[in-house]
Amino acid sequence: MKAVWHDKTGAARDVLQVGERPDPEPGQGEVRVRVATSGVNPSDVKRRAGSSGPLAFPWATPNNDGAGMIDKVGPGVDPGRAGQRVWLHSSGWKRPQGTAAEFTVVPAERAVPLPDGVSFDIAAGLGVPAMTAHRAVFGFGPVQDRTVLVTGGAGAVGFYAIQLAVWGGARVIATVSGDEKRAEAVRAGAHDIINYRTEDVAERIAAITRNEGVDHVVEVDFGVNLPVTLKVLKNDGSIATYASMGKTEPVIPFYPMMYKNIRLMWVFVYEMSAAAMDAAAKDINAWLLDSKTQHPRFHRFPLARAVDAHLAVEAGVVGKVIITVAEPVA
Repeated sequence: MKAVWHDKTGAARDVLQVGERPDPEPGQGEVRVRVATSGVNPSDVKRRAGSSGPLAFPWATPNNDGAGMIDKVGPGVDPGRAGQRVWLHSSGWKRPQGTAAEFTVVPAERAVPLPDGVSFDIAAGLGVPAMTAHRAVFGFGPVQDRTVLVTGGAGAVGFYAIQLAVWGGARVIATVSGDEKRAEAVRAGAHDIINYRTEDVAERIAAITRNEGVDHVVEVDFGVNLPVTLKVLKNDGSIATYASMGKTEPVIPFYPMMYKNIRLMWVFVYEMSAAAMDAAAKDINAWLLDSKTQHPRFHRFPLARAVDAHLAVEAGVVGKVIITVAEPVA
């Protein structure tokens, strides 16, 4: 099969190789997927670069998310799944085989049935961002009639968090950093949008909510945004955070948070419980059937240009980077 791999960590141009590798075979509880599209996430880039730790295998195929068709099942898997269109998540987590290859093998539960009519491009962009967004929105329960603040509303997770929160019946306030990203938050369906570079976020939220504040925060930069979060979050409010790049070791203001009975959830998609992953997959599939769903702009690269795909993610392009592995299989 044609595949991308690396046998050491480092810069994309230095370590990514494209060529032929043996076709993988599914083992117990696994399925083999003929990959149509492979999604590239920041976590994939970090893994390849080595910033998230050393390479745990002699070689690894990059990228965790993807989409395609199951062409072979291993022992213990329903044979009827062969021929099923699926979207993939966590394919390369603690495993060497990611999705930047013509075939990949994954545990059967990481190959989620793809609803009819949903393209492989869309499907390849669901795993990390949509499942993170689902957990960050619904991890503390339903959001019907609640006010949810989504920071970084134009990012991959934020874009889906806005939509899932609206789908769940919430009023959504999103923060962005400029006009291009405002347009994305508008497209996602945020009810109110704040440019945090030019506006006072706390003042704007006070005005929007008539000084009531927000019930829940989906947080992209926990440490940097925490002072504002404490101002705008209601008593008994909650925070679900999946990143803190601005302050990687933030100081927790224990008593101010305790006095407001704030609940805090850390979201790391690859180590979510099986129950959380299953709930996310089911809800995402239900949401996909809604005609109002929007998806990020796609930046497509062929498999031979996997290096350029990784560089695009590192450059922070707005939208989703997709590697087209093969012509659609269905």
